Amino acid sequence: MDQTTNLEGTGSTKGNGSTYNSGDSAQTRERLMGDLKKTIGDAEQWLRGAASSTAEDLGDARAKVQETLRSAKTNLLTLEDSVVAKSKLAAQATDTYVHDNPWKAVIIGGVVGLLLGVIVSRD
Repeated sequence: MDQTTNLEGTGSTKGNGSTYNSGDSAQTRERLMGDLKKTIGDAEQWLRGAASSTAEDLGDARAKVQETLRSAKTNLLTLEDSVVAKSKLAAQATDTYVHDNPWKAVIIGGVVGLLLGVIVSRD
């Protein structure tokens, strides 16, 4: 079974034939960071102007901060779903590779264990 990964373009293809869009998580991460920065800026502005603002201004600022937080929360959940999906794809690809090449997996595991043992024993 072919275990190659195609990283060209915005989509990646795993060896099992499934495809995911690697640009989605980057865009979601950027939106999340933008929303969080905007929320922090709005909160700072709201705190600075709280003493001299009217109740209506405070209500508007509060609604604006809540909407930005809601948007950030949605983007965070989308990012979480994307990370979980990619982790599952990586686990499936690893499982397929181990099933197709059991002795290679045993050798790789042994070498990694040996190297970790050497590193730990040196300290």
